[in-house]
Amino acid sequence: EGMTKAKSRKIFVSANPAYVLEQSDPINMKFVWSYEITIDNQSTEIVQLLSRRWIITDTNARVEEIRGTGVIGMQPLIKPGRRFIYTSYCQLSTPQGTMEGIYEMQNTDEEHFDIVVPKFILSAPSSITRAFSSKLH
Repeated sequence: EGMTKAKSRKIFVSANPAYVLEQSDPINMKFVWSYEITIDNQSTEIVQLLSRRWIITDTNARVEEIRGTGVIGMQPLIKPGRRFIYTSYCQLSTPQGTMEGIYEMQNTDEEHFDIVVPKFILSAPSSITRAFSSKLH
């Protein structure tokens, strides 16, 4: 459910989103998800995550682009055979949307390359989605 993977340079990224009921407020069109990202380094080199770029799209086709240094305030070094896991949050004004992104990485030779984070779906439970859409019509 919600797991997507991309392969590039033997570095795998998977995302596992979850709707956060307690922080969401559908009446005020605020929908919040947590998403756990796993970056699995199956290459033979040490890599460092330098920056991130996210593209977040809601069902009104509103697109938000977020760029930033590192993730959760870190620029982690990931050794061969190791994985780095972190959790972050995303807020939309619709009960469904998508996220996709790119991590800029470098190896110990300071060679830069991008790792694609495959598109994953943010979706509120169907009862919330139904209540929201009936309110709009």
